[in-house]
Amino acid sequence: MFCYQCEQTYRSGGNVGCTLLGVCGKDETTADLQDLLLYLLQGIGQYATRARGLGITDRDADAFIIYAAFTTLTNVNFNASQFVTMIGEAAAHRDRLKAAYEKAAGANAWQPTGPAAFTPATTLADLTVQAKAHGILDATQSDDVVGLRALNLYGFKGVSAYTYHAYVLGQASEDVFAALEEHLDFLASGPTDIDTLLDRALGLGTLNLTVMGLLDAANTGHFGMPEPTQVRITTVPGKAILVSGHDMRDLEAVLKATEGTGINVYTHGELLPANAYPGFKKYPHLVGNYGGAWQDQQTDFANFPGAILLTSNCLIEPKPAYRQRIFTSGPVGWPGLRHLEGDFIPLVQAAKALPGCTQEPEKRITIGFARNTVLSVAGDIVEAVKSGALTHFFLIGGCDGAAPGRNYYTEFAENVPQSAAILTLGCAKYRFNKLEFGDIGGIPRLLDIGQCNDTYSAIQIALALADAFDCGVNDLPLTLVLSWFEQKATAVLLTCLALGIKGIYIGPTLPAYLTPAVINILVEKFGLTPIGDARSDLDTILAVGA
Repeated sequence: MFCYQCEQTYRSGGNVGCTLLGVCGKDETTADLQDLLLYLLQGIGQYATRARGLGITDRDADAFIIYAAFTTLTNVNFNASQFVTMIGEAAAHRDRLKAAYEKAAGANAWQPTGPAAFTPATTLADLTVQAKAHGILDATQSDDVVGLRALNLYGFKGVSAYTYHAYVLGQASEDVFAALEEHLDFLASGPTDIDTLLDRALGLGTLNLTVMGLLDAANTGHFGMPEPTQVRITTVPGKAILVSGHDMRDLEAVLKATEGTGINVYTHGELLPANAYPGFKKYPHLVGNYGGAWQDQQTDFANFPGAILLTSNCLIEPKPAYRQRIFTSGPVGWPGLRHLEGDFIPLVQAAKALPGCTQEPEKRITIGFARNTVLSVAGDIVEAVKSGALTHFFLIGGCDGAAPGRNYYTEFAENVPQSAAILTLGCAKYRFNKLEFGDIGGIPRLLDIGQCNDTYSAIQIALALADAFDCGVNDLPLTLVLSWFEQKATAVLLTCLALGIKGIYIGPTLPAYLTPAVINILVEKFGLTPIGDARSDLDTILAVGA
């Protein structure tokens, strides 16, 4: 195996990739099977793109692509047997598209190459042998080419994950599916031109903005607009279920399954923002949020005395203390864990059999500052800036993680001047969201926008403020300080770069697949800046804006 798709990649002794076992816990077999699945997805993309040119579409193949790509993200699915199954399914989708395309094209049909012509083996042993030839590395190409191919592949994964989140809530776009499939076709061609690879990566960023608009419409259309909400972060007495991950559809299904049962439901990690949606407030047994970010789950889950559901991504190895009471859903998987699709009765039964929570002293934090809320006071914000009461905005957000160096974001937030406001989203907020920041003329200094899935809301806030000040986003007193971890973060960064946003601070370490030459390009073109010392970085930012 060779994997360097996330921030926790091994980097010791000059090595910049996981080669025997992923830091995430992924074994060599599973990692290799994921590579092979992605190779087959490129074959689907080759035929889907050509079929679309003849007016042929296949929604089953579209949906499979985004689901399968999602399963290959860091901390999502660790179950090798599921990947064996999906490899077979991928070949079946590709071959169905191939038959439809060739029938329509007749004598002019394209002759398949690469993944379009690949025949996967039928046994695990043979599949793992085949996978060795289809990983991210390519000894015939420079590190710059390989790294930029990786940037395109990992950005594709992130966009696919966001597309999946929107799709399961009923928002889909033929244009998006076509673009994703065309990008797979591009990767299948073995691209080598540096400028083309960079342009394609930025194109993914533009596509991701469209996708995140769909996801925003899906969430707000289904659950209403988030509103400022004081959410409880301590437990109340009663049987309990903890729902973690990102998937609000599954959270809603759990709430419906537990109505009238006396079971309380808590959110965890990236589902904290669900507590601010009107659609969830109608469930009185959604009693609050428990615990912190994804990397704290082994402690949080062990201490939680109820049943646990892990949706979407951010699973890490389940500990024996809670292994028998944790379930997975959607693209998530771990060998031996019970996987639920739509039927959450086993989860409910487990919750009834467990002790449940006790009363803790009440503590609350305020969330729910999505774009509609922030923009409703845009006039006040503009006046506060013009008067000098509000001097700067910092967007401090992204993916949290366990690696050393992420205390940077806590220290940075703590030292932001009292005249500055902090926007935050993603699980990085857990580094400082329980601190007290006060307000500026009635405007809270800490504005929690929501999940990483809510990046669209943050972008719309920035664009609207730029419009209000009659300037560009880069002219605003706004600095993005981002923490990245996995492939959704890659997609979001590409979106910011595609929008021309400059001066982004990013850390705690840069992606290992970005070579020095590529980093230099990003620094020169976009001012992308690796984080350093929190106070020094803050002084530099404020001095530039003075």
